[in-house]
Amino acid sequence: MAILEVENLSKNFGGLKVLNKVSFTVAAGEKLALIGPNGAGKTTLLNVLGGQLSATSGKVSLAGKQITSLSPNKRLHLGLSRSYQINNLFFNLSLIDNVLLAFYGAEKFHFQMLRSLEQRKDLFNKSQRLLETIGLWEKRNDILNTLSYGDQRLVELLSAFTSEPKLALLDEPSAGLPSVEASAFADVLRKLSANTTLIFCAHDMDLVFNLADRIMVLCFGDVIACGLPQEISSNPKVQEIYLGSE
Repeated sequence: MAILEVENLSKNFGGLKVLNKVSFTVAAGEKLALIGPNGAGKTTLLNVLGGQLSATSGKVSLAGKQITSLSPNKRLHLGLSRSYQINNLFFNLSLIDNVLLAFYGAEKFHFQMLRSLEQRKDLFNKSQRLLETIGLWEKRNDILNTLSYGDQRLVELLSAFTSEPKLALLDEPSAGLPSVEASAFADVLRKLSANTTLIFCAHDMDLVFNLADRIMVLCFGDVIACGLPQEISSNPKVQEIYLGSE
């Protein structure tokens, strides 16, 4: 069953065409990686899918419901979440407070604004489960700006999973991580996304080939290849344009 259907999706900025009639589907539970050179349109595609940018033309459907013109907030409540390449966190708050706020922000209704989040045992228990999943529960009371950049990246990713989405969009999830941390990142991300469909763009080929079920290659707004990792790695056009041919 397709969780996402994209049909002839285009995005123009004035006379510049960044996406050119992009079409693809993503099955429920699938992990799809987007790769391509700088300027290929990867982040723009995530922004259009997430509703941060409007499409110039084309259609996007989530679980059979067309969402092309919906706001990011409405897409979130239909099961589509998003994380960013740059951390969007509350660095002067504790780790647990950041996760609690992410859970609270993912709710449809926000009543009792003066009620302490510490009284929300349901959110606290969910936060504990997520932090235990990524091995950060023991640091729950640490102020975020005292944590390593790698831990902060994990907290940024957590925000994409607090709404228990059907589909999560991740923009360069391992950006800025040293190779020694990035090597274990795929395992953590696999645990986080065990029950979630993923679309992620990355330049980290170790992450791509360790995590992705399929890989889609963009080049200047066009899809030039889409297939299994082994098919993409041996594709002569992909090697020439992006991976580097011998």
